[in-house]
Amino acid sequence: MAEAHQAVAFQFTITPEGIDLQLSYQALNQIYLSGVRSWKKRVSRMRNSLIKGVFPASPSSWLFVAIGILATMYMQSDPNTMTAILPETRSELTLFLFQSLVRLFSSRKPLLYSYQTSLPHLPVPAISDTLSRYLESVRPLLTDPEFKRMTNLAGQFESNLGNRLQRYLKLKALWATNYVSDWWEEYIYLRSRGPIMVNSNYYGMDFLYVTPTPVQAARAGNTITALLLYRRKVNREEISQSEGTPCCFNSFEKHRNTHRTLFFFSYDSFHHFRHGYFNSSWIFFSKVCFFNNKRALSCLCPPPPPPRVPWAQIRKQYFSSGVNKRSLDAIERAAFFVTLDDEEQGMKGDDPAGNLDRYAKSLLHGKCYDRWFDKSFSIVIYKNGKSGLNAEHSWADAPTVAHLWEYTLATDAFQLGYTEDGHCKGEVERSLPHPQRLSWEIPSEAQASSSLAVAQALADDVDCHVFPFREFGKGRIKKCRISPDAFIQISLQLAYFRDRGGFCLTYEASMTRLFREGRTETVRSCSNESCAFIRALEGRETEDQCRRLFRKASEKHQNLYRMAMTGAGIDRHLFCLYVVSKYLGVESAFLKEVLSEPWRLSTSQTPVQQMELFDLKNHPDFISLGGGFGPVADDGYGVSYIIVGEDMINFHVSSKHSCKETDSHRFGAQISRALQDIMTLLSADAKTTSSSSSSSSSSSSSSSSSSKDKKLL
Repeated sequence: MAEAHQAVAFQFTITPEGIDLQLSYQALNQIYLSGVRSWKKRVSRMRNSLIKGVFPASPSSWLFVAIGILATMYMQSDPNTMTAILPETRSELTLFLFQSLVRLFSSRKPLLYSYQTSLPHLPVPAISDTLSRYLESVRPLLTDPEFKRMTNLAGQFESNLGNRLQRYLKLKALWATNYVSDWWEEYIYLRSRGPIMVNSNYYGMDFLYVTPTPVQAARAGNTITALLLYRRKVNREEISQSEGTPCCFNSFEKHRNTHRTLFFFSYDSFHHFRHGYFNSSWIFFSKVCFFNNKRALSCLCPPPPPPRVPWAQIRKQYFSSGVNKRSLDAIERAAFFVTLDDEEQGMKGDDPAGNLDRYAKSLLHGKCYDRWFDKSFSIVIYKNGKSGLNAEHSWADAPTVAHLWEYTLATDAFQLGYTEDGHCKGEVERSLPHPQRLSWEIPSEAQASSSLAVAQALADDVDCHVFPFREFGKGRIKKCRISPDAFIQISLQLAYFRDRGGFCLTYEASMTRLFREGRTETVRSCSNESCAFIRALEGRETEDQCRRLFRKASEKHQNLYRMAMTGAGIDRHLFCLYVVSKYLGVESAFLKEVLSEPWRLSTSQTPVQQMELFDLKNHPDFISLGGGFGPVADDGYGVSYIIVGEDMINFHVSSKHSCKETDSHRFGAQISRALQDIMTLLSADAKTTSSSSSSSSSSSSSSSSSSKDKKLL
């Protein structure tokens, strides 16, 4: 491989004639421009800090206030004497002033982190409330003797060890910004020694129907440009707050130049490099020229072994010094990673459904050696212009990555665009530095072929199924006066019951970003109410009874979701109590059993149109496929769904071929059937209601007409 040429600003040699000094003006110019960019960033941060410090007012408004105060002091006037001059309509004037102040403050556009220091801390729920909600959530899953035993365990825990652990947790909540997030990040993600491919990382897909260009290099160029524009918006804090609701955007600053670093016989950590660069053997930020070094990546990119310890050991032995360390640092400090894949993907050909499944599998794990799974996120550009991403989970959850990816796709398609022949618009910037191929010195013993075989076995075991549900969408669901998320979650419960003949512990991810540094909380979707509805529906109860039970289950689900979002969840509290018990060196049979319960149905809704960069009604072909993840349990399902527009819901189902009891395609068919059966049930109620209302209106009109006739007579 060619050695990378290191640019230097000056060189000098000592000769008999004296010192020969050679200056590289191009290098000095780059150093100067780098300093200018650095100072611009500092000034921008200082400006943003000032604006956030006086929000919701503006710096100019405080200047006027100061001038008014100084003028009052100079004139030595008493503000109380102003009441004698004011007109008699004081209440109207007070109301006018109040309304003016409201308009003034509400018209201020907040920066990305304007609310950050004002957000409340995540509260610690009462231990009795958490235990009560936990027992309620597992009641439909346990027999009477099992539930009695679990109730006794919970009572013993509350009366003995629980209150002691709770005191320590409240102490942490007083000291820390968020009592959950740091432990969740460390123990759930970074301490895991298993492969993060499939088990932790997740993926995002391109538009369903549209590929903006078939030219791979052009798509890569625009995608990289859009990502850098997004990065600039985040740096300037120009990302608008969603719907005016104060939320925590702490994870947004971690998306760039971030890498998960392995440690031997310890836990991983992720590093955020503020001043990194992003030119590696697979990525170059020109819009025209891309250099692909597949061999270098095939030799180096760590296939995720069963434990992460072997890769950490290889890293320590072969990549801690010399040329390997420099090349590895280049990738780890890069803004993100780009793979130019030699395959074609998307909904195409004679088997569009099967191609969608292969598309999802490719983004989830690829060939195992052509994705950099430790990077914060990796962009994949396929041969036919399709794109996607693979994201590492420890630094942020799916809504953050979906926000980034939504901006990237919309900017690529609607702002940057392409020429008629599919190439990027604009002129080539000739002054950009040339790409440099990274060099490696890798001995044969460092090429872990056995780990690659294990990784390929893990990838082959994943059964992915992606299908767009086009029968109806949230528009028709809302006409039934039902929450779309509750409708889908109860449908998933019905589908699982029909698929496996019973109920299971169900995980639905909910956000807690209303609190500072909040991430997620679990909504336990399998409730007594949803199970009662499913038993009634499958037991051929009357339609009125089934509809009544469904609405009750829907209201229960919405209440569970609200409680999770507002800090009254179950699982994060119990998880933190378990961590405290480990620190204290005490054992709890109750916590140990709770934390070991398998989630055989893990679900998540991917947010859509967070930024509203284009109107889906005017551009119906530019709908997103969303994204998905691997199954959490070996004998379970992973289900991700995205509600697109008014008439479509996209589903991503995953399971494992090695489990004979699961089948992603079969479960997908059960989901479609469950959705249609519940809609048929509710539509019959809607038809009955509309017919009764029309008959009542017709009878009232006939009675009014008859009364008119009587008056005429």
